[in-house]
Amino acid sequence: MWRMMLTDKFLDYLRLERNYSPKTIVSYGDDLRRFEAYFKRLDTRLSWETVDADIIRDWMESMMDEGCNASSISRRLSALRSFFRFALMQGIVSHDPARGISAPRKAKPLPKFIREEDMDILLDERQWDCSSFKDIRARTILLLLYETGLRVSELVSLDDMMVDLVAGQLKVTGKRNKQRIVPFGDDLKDELKRYIEMRDSQVVRLDRALLVTDKGVRMNVKQVQYLVRKQLGRVTTQQKRSPHVLRHSFATAMLNHEAGIESVKKLLGHSKLSTTEIYTHTTFEQLKRVYAEAHPRKNT
Repeated sequence: MWRMMLTDKFLDYLRLERNYSPKTIVSYGDDLRRFEAYFKRLDTRLSWETVDADIIRDWMESMMDEGCNASSISRRLSALRSFFRFALMQGIVSHDPARGISAPRKAKPLPKFIREEDMDILLDERQWDCSSFKDIRARTILLLLYETGLRVSELVSLDDMMVDLVAGQLKVTGKRNKQRIVPFGDDLKDELKRYIEMRDSQVVRLDRALLVTDKGVRMNVKQVQYLVRKQLGRVTTQQKRSPHVLRHSFATAMLNHEAGIESVKKLLGHSKLSTTEIYTHTTFEQLKRVYAEAHPRKNT
């Protein structure tokens, strides 16, 4: 009975002295009851005074095994921490077993990307009006982002002089004014030639920008974002359809086709390898899906 009274006393303390919201108090009460039920299943002789840090860690691991996310486990650990601080302050327990236990790290969301087969459909030349400047410009932008992995800010800052059609490479100025050379293939080379020829015959350019509006001024980030979102909507229903998704798609495709991670790092202009490594998790997730779909014993 006294244990029940202790948790009630703790919840009253949160309500009356700490002014916690009713919703938080209910959640803390549920979390404490879950933990007590857990350690009682381990050993009926265990009590709040005899619980140790290992039992708390085991509880956290059991929640992970059940599929609880890091946020839920962290919230429940927070309830235990508050409870044991209160119990220690009241002299009910002699030590705080939750002290020093780290909450699980929240998993970083994997980058969203467009599948290669969907990009092939989108970029199929038969899907575009090759007599339309707007269509050719849109396809050129998609190819630039997908085949080079440029950031959208790098894309709109490109001038004609930064594009070497003979060598098939771009001179890109990235973050902190770091410059890098990015190669590109024949498909993009042909599209750039066609775009530049049509642009120069139909638009009066007002500056040196590679990508210009119908009025001849440099395209800005918002205009490219709108265009990319609209075009990607033709092949995917996913919510995120930004130029950065094409950057993710470039990196994922490169690694899927056995490009070295150090090379991909340089192409993307990352300063740290750890930034590039997130794409290896994406490709591993793909590998797991392929395994799940293809292995003959997947359902056994």
